[in-house]
Amino acid sequence: MGAEELALRTEIVESCRRMNSLGINKGTSGNISARYGNGFLISPTGVPYDQLTPDMVVAMSWDATFEGDVLPSSEWRFHRDILRARPDLDAVVHTHSTAATAVSILGKDIPAIHYAIASAGGPTIRCAPYEIFGSQELADRVVTALQGRRACLMAHHGVIAAHGSIGRALALAVTVEELAEQYLMCLPLGEPPRLSDAQIADVLVKFKTYGQQPKASVERLRQAT
Repeated sequence: MGAEELALRTEIVESCRRMNSLGINKGTSGNISARYGNGFLISPTGVPYDQLTPDMVVAMSWDATFEGDVLPSSEWRFHRDILRARPDLDAVVHTHSTAATAVSILGKDIPAIHYAIASAGGPTIRCAPYEIFGSQELADRVVTALQGRRACLMAHHGVIAAHGSIGRALALAVTVEELAEQYLMCLPLGEPPRLSDAQIADVLVKFKTYGQQPKASVERLRQAT
């Protein structure tokens, strides 16, 4: 195992533990994957995260074959299909965070109640219809729900957040949970007001220059202002 692969396996282990410490997952219910080589690395099924080690992370190919005797997450199908369908995404985080799962039980999309929803790629976070966990049917539903998005809910199940790195996918999963909490707090008073698609489009443009930028990007921004 090379240094790059070991580092990615270690990041998956640490991020699985961080899901639970952040309070967006409990037990072994969540899972994480990351694109690597000619396939992807994914957390194993049913292993408590405090017992998880880098060598237990499973290397899978696009044809669903895998190395070793440790079984991959039961949700490997949607991890594989997301990464295969979306070359812009390199990591997938799945959680059963409480508020977002509650919204998924209602079968609702999360609407544009706060501009932070743009971090998921658009004016909504869609809820994919229910299919049994681990099934190809669920994977198909999820890929559809993620079109033009980086996050979705799964009805009566939980959350998927995907991004260009594990860290960014994990951060997005936290944002989805925060948005779900806000939405649930508003619902007793009726459906809350929403930002328009045009307003969210403006936020998406703004996000392109949000946060620390490479020096060349900063210089271009200065010249444009």
